[in-house]
Amino acid sequence: MKKTLYLKFLLAYLIFGMFGFITVSTFVPNMTRQHLVREKSQALYEEANLIANTYASGLYNNETNLETVRTQIHALSIYMSANIQIINPSGRLVLDSNRTLDMENPVIIENFDPTILRSSYYTIGHFFDTFDNEVLTVLTPITSKYKVKGYIAIHTSMDSIEASTYNLLHISYITLGILFLLSLIILIFFTEMVYIPLKKITYATERYAEGDMHYEFQVDSDDEIGYLAACLNYMASEIANSEDDQKKFIANVSHDFRSPLTSIRGYLEAMLDGTIPPEMYEKYLTIVVNETERLTKLTNSLLALNNLNTKGILLEKTDFDINQVIRNTAASFEGTCKQKTIAIEVVLNGNTMYVNADMGKIQQVLYNLLDNAIKFSHEDSVIKIETSEKKNKLFVSVKDSGIGIPKDEVKLIFDRFYKSDLSRGKDKKGTGLGLSIVKEIINAHDEKINVISTEGAGTEFIFSLTPSKKQDREDEDI
Repeated sequence: MKKTLYLKFLLAYLIFGMFGFITVSTFVPNMTRQHLVREKSQALYEEANLIANTYASGLYNNETNLETVRTQIHALSIYMSANIQIINPSGRLVLDSNRTLDMENPVIIENFDPTILRSSYYTIGHFFDTFDNEVLTVLTPITSKYKVKGYIAIHTSMDSIEASTYNLLHISYITLGILFLLSLIILIFFTEMVYIPLKKITYATERYAEGDMHYEFQVDSDDEIGYLAACLNYMASEIANSEDDQKKFIANVSHDFRSPLTSIRGYLEAMLDGTIPPEMYEKYLTIVVNETERLTKLTNSLLALNNLNTKGILLEKTDFDINQVIRNTAASFEGTCKQKTIAIEVVLNGNTMYVNADMGKIQQVLYNLLDNAIKFSHEDSVIKIETSEKKNKLFVSVKDSGIGIPKDEVKLIFDRFYKSDLSRGKDKKGTGLGLSIVKEIINAHDEKINVISTEGAGTEFIFSLTPSKKQDREDEDI
């Protein structure tokens, strides 16, 4: 397409011009000639009938003399640029507008046959060899008392008709040439509006096929080609971002797996070569177990995130009491909170609040948010879990008063493996996948999650859920 499309279109344009010329030169001359012949013969035939019914019939009825008729016919022949003759049925020339006849030496037209016209009223030829050049002849009878007394023959040279045909054909060629030149506008339009944009798109696809997804191009058009170019640009941008994310993902996974594996290998080798004495085995084996737990947690998180990203994931939605799930989840952190002397304050909207969602996955959302809040909260602080209802939506808030998130990093916290600079010292065993899993679960429910954070003051996560119809019935009963 890079080269042949334009050549094909140009070839089609040239073929169009060639066939147009062939058509005009083949059919138009004959059609024009026939049209002019019919038109001229019709006019001559009408004049012949008029002469036959007036001057000629008056001559044969002795109503006028030959000289008077000759004068009138001569004037008509000059006006019509034609030769007018009166011919007897025997072929004797009675009168000729172009010459004076000698009555003592009559002119006889050899083999004169008025039936030469057959079903037509005109003929083209030399009229029984009486003309050197080809002439158009019309013939009409002169009748008197229901008898044919003679014939009016009007001859006009075919040279004038051929000249008119040539002039009209010349006009046709000029018109065809003008149309051919005007059709260049279509070629120019095709070049500017179709070929050049397609060439850009083709080149871009070649660059993308070579792996250069960061190549950008622009097509200034509001039609389908412009839309195609925009979609192609967007597709390449998304693929480029996906590749960048994939590289980052692999780098992060490699890093997070390599660190605990390096620790495990180091401690085990130290035990084997005697660097670590037997009496210290318990301490370092405990570290190894903790590192294996970290690897297990990372693996489970990756599997969970992969399942959540799988298209067509089925949520096991049921109606359940979100208040009870919040209480149970908060209770599961009682031991951890005691170690850091952190209190969890639960402020719920009513005793029960039924929602329609996947209970297990929403419980995982609450677990991850609470685990995150405890990690980054200071000792002797309070984590507040609160529910509220607004515009047919239930909002669940998990708020801590910990280290907070820098403003420019808030939009990145849901990215996989992302850890803010402030959290790296506190989240040594974290995988950086917890908030990504939270985001995927909430998105799977077609709900929203937002974060509000102030560096040094704390962070609040708020996500929405849809109240169930069971909750509506309970509200009516109350």
